[in-house]
Amino acid sequence: MKLKIKKGATVQVITGSDKGKKGSVIAVDAKAMKIQVQGVKVQTHYDKKDGLLKKEGFIDYSNVKLVEGASKEKKTKKATKSKSA
Repeated sequence: MKLKIKKGATVQVITGSDKGKKGSVIAVDAKAMKIQVQGVKVQTHYDKKDGLLKKEGFIDYSNVKLVEGASKEKKTKKATKSKSA
C-alpha cells in the first residue's frame, strides 16, 4: 500500500498519549506502516559508549493526520537556444 505521508511532512497525532502534538516526519517504514515523528514518543535508550540517549520511536500510520505535505523542490533547467549567426 502506498502511504500518503512522506519524510519531511508535518503531521498531528490524533490518538494516544501524545495526542495533539505536531511534528515533522523523520522516517517512514512502509512495510510495517509506521512512521517516526520529531518530538513524539520519545524513548530513553542506554548506550555503553554514549550513555543515556533520547530517541523518537515509531508510531502507527493510522494514529496521525497530515497537516502539511512534504515540500517538493523541483530543480528546473532553462532551455537555452543558441542562435547561429
